[in-house]
Amino acid sequence: MSTKPSAENVRWLNPDEERAWRAYRRMVVAVQAATARDLAAVGLSEPDYEVLSTLSERPDHTSTLREQATKMRWSRSRLSRHATRMEARGLLRRAPDPADGRGCFLVLTDHGLDTLESVAPAHVASVRRHFIDRLSPEDLRAVERIAQKLEDIEG
Repeated sequence: MSTKPSAENVRWLNPDEERAWRAYRRMVVAVQAATARDLAAVGLSEPDYEVLSTLSERPDHTSTLREQATKMRWSRSRLSRHATRMEARGLLRRAPDPADGRGCFLVLTDHGLDTLESVAPAHVASVRRHFIDRLSPEDLRAVERIAQKLEDIEG
């Protein structure tokens, strides 16, 4: 039996819902494209920055591949391929995880930390320019409230 809803059982969006959905999508695409473009100008991708910044905040600048993939909502294989490219650039290294014979630790290298520290000011300026400074304090609180309602979506 199919779990795909038939057209007659779909709760179609009303005009207000449709406008809100499309506005949300345009906002996400616009902000993400602008900040990604600014990161690319300094030599990093958004996933590179996410991995580097997350590792910089961890004890010993280390995380398991599994934890990092979960945080990024990526599969372990996708993150593993990305980590291979970052490792080739000297931004991180892998270390065996004795608790998981198939897993590994991702460890921020000195070069990775230096890279993060050198691009972080440009990234923060980009986030301010394309997002923070365009919104009032009330808008920012509303965005945070909305994000908290939606961040644990599964499936």
